[in-house]
Formats: sequence, C-alpha cells, structure tokens
Amino acid sequence: CSDDGRFGAEMLYGLLQFVPVLGPRKATSLKRESNLHPLDDTRLHPDVYHRNTWAVKIAIDAMEPEQIENNEEFTIRAIRDAMANSQEQVRKLFEMTKAEWEGLYGPTFDVLAWDPRNIPVDSWRDNVEELDLETFAQMIENDGMGNWLSHLLMIKWEFRLPFIDPRKPMEPLSGDRLFNLLTGETDETMRPGKEVTGKVVRNGDFGSRVMLEGNIPGFIPKRNMADGNVESAESMVTVGNGIRALITQVKKEHMCVDLTMRLDDFKRPMSSWERPKSLPSLDPYFDKRTATELENAKKLERDRGFEELIKNIRKQERGPGPAGANDPFAQKPKRTSRVTRRTCGHPAFRNARHDEVDKELRGNGYSMVGEALIRPSSQKADVLAVHWVVRPGVVKIIEVVEEDKEADTNIGNILKIKNEVYESIDELLGRYIGPMNERVEEVAHHRKFKDMSEDDLDNHLRQLKKGDPAGIFYHLCWNEQYPGYVSLRFIIGQTPRHHVVGLSPEGYTWGGKLFDSLDRLINEFKKNPRGPSGMLNRTSGSTTSNAQSSRAERPSRWGDRNSNNTNGRSSGWGGTSTVTSNTSTSAGPPVMGSGSSRNNWSTTSSARSSQWTTTDGSSSSRPPPPPPPMPPPHGFPPSIPPGVPPGFPPFQPPPPPGAPVGSSVGSYRSRQ
Repeated sequence: CSDDGRFGAEMLYGLLQFVPVLGPRKATSLKRESNLHPLDDTRLHPDVYHRNTWAVKIAIDAMEPEQIENNEEFTIRAIRDAMANSQEQVRKLFEMTKAEWEGLYGPTFDVLAWDPRNIPVDSWRDNVEELDLETFAQMIENDGMGNWLSHLLMIKWEFRLPFIDPRKPMEPLSGDRLFNLLTGETDETMRPGKEVTGKVVRNGDFGSRVMLEGNIPGFIPKRNMADGNVESAESMVTVGNGIRALITQVKKEHMCVDLTMRLDDFKRPMSSWERPKSLPSLDPYFDKRTATELENAKKLERDRGFEELIKNIRKQERGPGPAGANDPFAQKPKRTSRVTRRTCGHPAFRNARHDEVDKELRGNGYSMVGEALIRPSSQKADVLAVHWVVRPGVVKIIEVVEEDKEADTNIGNILKIKNEVYESIDELLGRYIGPMNERVEEVAHHRKFKDMSEDDLDNHLRQLKKGDPAGIFYHLCWNEQYPGYVSLRFIIGQTPRHHVVGLSPEGYTWGGKLFDSLDRLINEFKKNPRGPSGMLNRTSGSTTSNAQSSRAERPSRWGDRNSNNTNGRSSGWGGTSTVTSNTSTSAGPPVMGSGSSRNNWSTTSSARSSQWTTTDGSSSSRPPPPPPPMPPPHGFPPSIPPGVPPGFPPFQPPPPPGAPVGSSVGSYRSRQ
C-alpha cells in the first residue's frame, strides 16, 4: 500500500482472488475500496473506532486542532497525526537510551532486548500521554456502557507501536543459559576453586569419572589426583566411594566440570583462582591487603591442622619408644580399648559430646533436616554414634561398630551397622543415610500419611468411624516415642490400634518382613491386619501387668478336669498340652500386643473346632480359641519382628468356657 492507503500496483489486483478467505467476490469489493482506515493495520477492534469512535476522540483531544470538522477525512487526518506524534516519541526514547548505554558500557547495546513498555511513564512526552484515560473510562462506565479501560490503554499503545508483536523473538539457548536450566547452578555456586563432594562412578586410563551432587558429571585427571606421580586411578580412588575435590574448570558446553584432589590446590587461597567474568567486579575500594592477610591466617591454621594430623598418624605407625623411629618392624601401639577422641578431618565428624552435637543439629532448624553428624561413643571404645535428623526437632542416634582399627584414635577401616559393612564415612553417609532420607520422603508424601500427632490421628480415625460405622480406616504418622519409626494406625471396632513400621535403606520392615515399597506393605496389612506375627497393639485400654505376666507363665487352668494326661493337666483345647508364655523384657518400641479374644480377633473355622471337657465327662461345642502367634523368622528372638526393637507384651492364656468370643474377621474393607 502507498501512504494514502491505495494499492501501489494495480496489476496485482487480479491476484487478490487467490488469497485464502477472499475469493473473486470479496476481491472485487476490495478493489472498489481504495481508502483504508489507518487503524485497520492495528490490533484494535473496529468497535473502538467505527461504532463508538473512541479512538477518534482520543486522537482529536490529543492533537487539539484549531478547527474541528465533522467529516471522515478530518478524523483520518487526526488519527494519522496522533500516531505520527507517538511514533516520533518512541524513536527519540530509543536514541536517548542507546546513547546513554553506549556512554557507560560501550557499543554493546542490544536493540532486540530494548522494550519501550519498560520505560517509566514520566519519560514519555507524546500528546496521548497527557490524556487522562482512566477518567475517560470511568465516564463511559457511568453511561452504562461497561468497563473499556483496557481498550483505551490499547489505543494509546497502538498509536505508538501499531501491530507490534509483544513477544520476544526466540533466542537459541547458549551454553550458560542451558547449563543453568539443566543443573540449576550458576557461576556463583559453581566456579573454579569451590570445594565439592561426589561419588566415583568409573575409573579409566586417564582418570576417574565422578558424579557430583545434582547429578553433574565431573572428571579428575590422573595428574590432579595427587601431588606426586600416580600410576593408575584405581590406586587413588575406588568406585562407589565418596570424595572431596576442588573445581578447576567448568565446561558448560560439555555439561561437566574438571576437578583436582592435589593437596597444593587445597592450600591455594580463593583469590588465586580465576574469577568468572559474569560475576560483578569487585568494589574498587575493596581492601585486598586485609583479605589476603585473612586468607593467609586461615591457610596457616589449616596447614597446622594437616601437620598435626600427619604427625599423629606417623607416631602411631612408628610405635612407642625411639627404637621404632627407623625400624619398619617396630611393634605397633597396643590397643587400650578406652573411649578416646578420633583424628578425623571429615566435615561430618565431631569430637564432641552428645548434647553438643544435638544442640548443633537442632539449632540450625530446617537446614539440617536429612543431615547427619558423627561422634565417638561416650560408652564404648570401638563405637561411633551417628546423629541423623529425621525431621525438624527429631534426631535418631544410630550405633556404628568399628573394626580393623590400628589405633584407638583412628577410625576403623570397617564400619558396621547391624550386618551391613561400610569402608568409610562417605560410604556410610551415601549408602545408609541417603536411602533413609529417601524413605522419609516417601512416607511424608504418601497419600495415607497425616502430619499430626498419634493422639490427634486416633481422634481423626474415631470421627471417620463415627461417620461410617461399617468402614475400616487407617493412616500413617510418625512414631513419637521412637524416632525413625512409622506408626500405622487403624480402627476396625471402637478402639484404634497401631503397628510399628521400621525404616531401612532397603525398604520398610514390618513383622519380620521387608517390603521394598510402602504400598506393598499396606497391601500386606490389608490382607492380614494382625500382622505377619499375628500380633497387634491396642492404642488405649489396660496394659499387661506383672500379675498377668506371672499368670501367663503357668499352665492353663481351664483343662485340668477329667484329664487322661499322666501329669494330671489338660490344655483345654481338646488335647493334652502345656501353655507357655513368650515374654521379653528388652527395651524398645512396643509392637503388636496379645492375641486374646477380648481384642475381637478370634477366627472360627470348622476345620479347627474343639470340644471343651466338662466335669461330667461330656463334651460341648465351643468356638475355638484364637490361633497362637506365628513362629518368628530364623535369627530373631521369639515374637520380636525384625526392624523393630523388642519389648512386646506377653502372650495371654486362652479364655475360659463361656467367655464372650469376638466376631470373626472374614474380610477387610479399606476406604482409600
């Protein structure tokens, strides 16, 4: 089109009929329409300049012509003058911004990144900006025509930037931007000289591959593994072990970093490493001399610590007395088996007391959740205590046994938690604490987990049961008495009950069984709510007293009439036997109590029916007693499921004849 809205080449008129949506009839009509409205080439709807003529009023009020004419040519000329005035102001602002930027930073002005919408309102000097469009929109709304403020503001910006696309042009992701999106790291969080931790995943001919936190791959060349000559990577690091290293180079194009483990690099001050160019430059008044002195003081303190550690190690290797100074066959120092401090420089190790470590963990709040600190045990010589923060304010202490120790002050070469063996503190934290944190996250995000106390959860179950008496409800919460355990609480009758579920790096333990997922454990619970060992806990009610325990140790008194047994006693279950009690006095969290009939867990079966012996020798049918507990798995104490510390109530004797028998549990309904 030409400036006056006419088509510049009439020979192209014939091609209009081939434009989609037009066709011959519309193309012919378009030929006759020689004068186009200037706002037809904008994003404005025709309602604002044809039907309501608000855009015309804004243009006339902005230009303030001396004489107002009531014809279409005058209105079109006023709109074009207003648009020209606004676009001239956009050009001036662009030139001013560019000149100011290049005066400060040189010829680095990004034209595509400049957006006139970000310019402050006070900087605009076009005629449209002088109008009070908010008041104009309020007048229109008072006339009952609705709220048109957004349309009026759009008219102002279409005068300035007609039909401009507000979207930024797509830019290809560069190395820095792509590295930040994929890893979440920046030049400030990952830069040369920064200390990082990772796990060795593979050893090669030229070095070792390491996986850092955040799944960022790293590489340690052989020349950077030690200060001296390194024959092979296997002689320095082992696959699966955790390491500490320094970053030497961040290769964003390859999504990896180069690392070093040289002692000389650890001694270098931070200021000697290359500073990324993307970081802001240092303040010109920054006191570099004082900063260097502080770094040198820290370096001396760190060197003294290394020298003291090496001196202690060499002293232990030489053995007592001057004779062992140069004698490689000198006798090694004898073990005293006394509780002593350890010479360990691991960042997670503390030579401190229980209350000091506990105070450090609890004092840092949420930042320490999932973290673990290790200290020497104050009771045993070859034992370490791991303080693991399960959740805010809850710390679980895990006992670690040391084996293959060369001296009392050394950390054992073998660390054992129960039957699991670890070779270093990093391996222990990675293979034990890491999976345990994953178990905690799975529990906290499970659909049946409730973040409330055990009493509150029991009240919640009672309310659910009250609303639906036929339903069976269950939920999970944390065990308040024993950290690191989960309480599976449910209600079938009127009294809430619970099971204790243990956490382990391999999964979840319940009743002597290990489950790799919480859903599998819950499915097993639905099949057998009493648990694999046939035991359960009552949440409320009377507890087993010492008198009951003593009575449980004696044979049953319900079968000693008309007995044919040589001992003169009968079990009361239709044969001769002796009732024994399986008790345990070990301390630990309570697990599923007795299987007595008062817990409403008796099960009737014609195959297991029995006859009660009466005084006159006759027999009468009675419901059978509840089945005895299942035998414990091999390697575990009687009636103590693995994964849960012992401490169970004793097995109760069977009920006498005529005692009320609970309803049988034939099915289990769960409301998800």
